[in-house]
Amino acid sequence: MKKLASRIPIFLLFLLLVIFQSECLSAQSQNAANYTQLIDLFKEWRAFEKPPLRKGAPDYTAETFEKRWPTFKKLQAKLLAMDVSGWPVEEQVDWNIVKSEMNGYDFNHRILKPWARDPAFYKSLWMYRSDVPAHEGPTHHGTTEIWTYEFPLDKTEKVRLLSELYVIPSLNEQAKLNLTGNAKELWIAGIREIQFQSENLKLVLQWPDIKNDTDLTLAMQTAIESTDSLVVWLREEAPSKTGPSGIGKENYTWYLQNVHMVPLTWDDEVMLLKRELARAWSSLKLEEHRNRNLPQLIDASSPEMYSAMAEKSAQSLLDFLEKDEMVTVKDYFEPALRPHMGKYIPAEQRNFFWIVTHYDPRPLYSHFYHWFELARMDTEPHKSEIRRGPLLYNIFDSRNEGTATAVEEMFMHAGLYEDNPRARELVYIMIAQRAARGLGSLYAH
Repeated sequence: MKKLASRIPIFLLFLLLVIFQSECLSAQSQNAANYTQLIDLFKEWRAFEKPPLRKGAPDYTAETFEKRWPTFKKLQAKLLAMDVSGWPVEEQVDWNIVKSEMNGYDFNHRILKPWARDPAFYKSLWMYRSDVPAHEGPTHHGTTEIWTYEFPLDKTEKVRLLSELYVIPSLNEQAKLNLTGNAKELWIAGIREIQFQSENLKLVLQWPDIKNDTDLTLAMQTAIESTDSLVVWLREEAPSKTGPSGIGKENYTWYLQNVHMVPLTWDDEVMLLKRELARAWSSLKLEEHRNRNLPQLIDASSPEMYSAMAEKSAQSLLDFLEKDEMVTVKDYFEPALRPHMGKYIPAEQRNFFWIVTHYDPRPLYSHFYHWFELARMDTEPHKSEIRRGPLLYNIFDSRNEGTATAVEEMFMHAGLYEDNPRARELVYIMIAQRAARGLGSLYAH
């Protein structure tokens, strides 16, 4: 009896352990099931977010938005009904990403309305890949990403290109129906973007693989004619556009906090950028004083000089990242950087960043950390389906632009310019320019 009595507590302990493990497994199973539901909802949401077609082009008409609004609210309600408090942190992050994307759709529908206010929304032809996961700013769903094609085209790729080009005339006509907003600055700037599209279409039309193909030539010519027609219409309407382009501090703050997940206000950002501008200027003056006895920087004055400078700078950056143990340099880093090393530009044709780069390319190449991150997305996709591709509504921008801008100064402080101290002045000049530009953007709201 004593032996039996001594075994009872052990048995009870074992029983409790089994029950506890069973409950843990049940909870894990429930969490997994809930996360699976999130993935399913994410797929449903992304499918909904792409508008239906109207005459072969994405439909941004007011009637269609209103018709689809109840469906959006149901999707949003389904997401908000999920209890994620017990989920692992990484799964809660995914839930918040989907929530932020839905907030972006809501904000565009209620406030931003780029399809009604901004002619640049209707830019269809993109000649280059963005240095962030998706094009910056509102972009429609039927773009022609000419940089994704390899010429000469096979039959499948030709069909894809033709189908994308066919969108342009229909969407341009729809733009004349949808653009009812009164944002003066957006309207004027947007005309320029549509003009550039016409110029780029004409440029692509001259490519041998295009102009020697009857179908592609006809599609290009039709796209050019419709784009030129849209430019004429935009210019005719421009005098009637007299309103502000900004959305107001309150709307900007809501967007910042609820779409981009940045816990700041419009006023907070103004304060930060004013501080950064002052810090950059004072740091620049101290750096100039420190370097006062050193020779001035000399800019590249020929293609050969720039080419040699660019090669030396690219190797310097990659060696620094590797040997100074800044980051793990992957095999794809150098191939990601090389296409963006730039080429010699005559002094009178250089913009701000290329003026800097002709003195020392490393400040801009540091910013091109962007391309390392994109290569990582291409070659080492995230295990989360929600985070694997570009987030909608530029939600990625604080992370991507923040990192690329930060490493310019981080690499400097870590010793990148020990061989050329005056190049540190370029870094501070770039910080000042970014801060001033950021203030201008904020004041526009």
